[in-house]
Amino acid sequence: MSNEFQNDPEHPPEHYRGPVVLRREKRVGDSTTDQRLLDSRGPSDWVHTDPWRVLRIQSEFVEGFGALAEVPKAVTVFGSARTGRDHPEYELGRRIGTALAEAGFAAITGGGPGSMEAVNRGASEAGGLSIGLGIELPFEQGLNPWVDLGVNFRYFFTRKTMFVKYAQAFICLPGGFGTLDELFEALTLVQTKKVTKFPVVLFGSDYWGGLHDWVRNTVLREGKIGEKDAALLHVTDDIDDAVQIVQDAYKAWEDTH
Repeated sequence: MSNEFQNDPEHPPEHYRGPVVLRREKRVGDSTTDQRLLDSRGPSDWVHTDPWRVLRIQSEFVEGFGALAEVPKAVTVFGSARTGRDHPEYELGRRIGTALAEAGFAAITGGGPGSMEAVNRGASEAGGLSIGLGIELPFEQGLNPWVDLGVNFRYFFTRKTMFVKYAQAFICLPGGFGTLDELFEALTLVQTKKVTKFPVVLFGSDYWGGLHDWVRNTVLREGKIGEKDAALLHVTDDIDDAVQIVQDAYKAWEDTH
C-alpha cells in the first residue's frame, strides 16, 4: 500500500503504534507489534514476554469494544489504499459512503487513504457516521482526515473482529491482498454460521467478475463448496442495488431478533 497522505501538507506523515501516533519521522524502533509477536527469530527473550502480550491484546479488545459499543447499524467497506483521488474508483467510494449514510448506516473502513478515504469522506460529508479502524504498519499510514471516529490497533486479528462485530454487511471495492483477506474471512464466517444474515457485496463486475466465475465454475463445480456458499457473493455495478442488498439483509436480521 502507498500512502496518499505523504505529500499532503495538511496531513503530515505519521506512524501508529497502537493508540500512539508518531509524526514527522519522530520514531522509536522500526518493527511492528504484530511482527514482534509472530517473528520467532532472534533472542529467546520473546518467550518470556508472551504472557504480557496477552494483556496488551486484551486491552485492544477492551478499547475497541468500548469505542464502538454505541455504533448504530453499520457497513464495513474495503478497498485499495492505492486508489488516487483523481481515480474513478475514488469518486465511486465517495458515492457509496454517501449512499450508506443516507440509508442510515455508519460506514466503517480501514481508515487509510485511497478507497477507504473516499468512503469515509462520502459518509462524513453526507452527515453520516464515518469510522476508521487503523493498523500499525512498518510504513507511513495514518487515519484519513474524514474519519469521525477512529481506533488504531496493533494486531490484525483484533481489528478484524471489530470489522465484523459492528457491521451488518461487507462491501468490497476493487482492492489487493488486504481486501481479499477480509473478503474470504467474511465468507468463511458466514459459511460456518459464525455470523448470520451478513451479505458480502463485490462492487465492480469488471474487477470481480473473474473471481466470481472461478468460484462458481471451479470451486463449486469441483464440490469444494455448496450452492448456498457460492450464493453468498453478490456482484453488482449499481450503488442502489448494493445498498438494497444491505437493507434487505438487515431487515431479515431484525425479523429474527
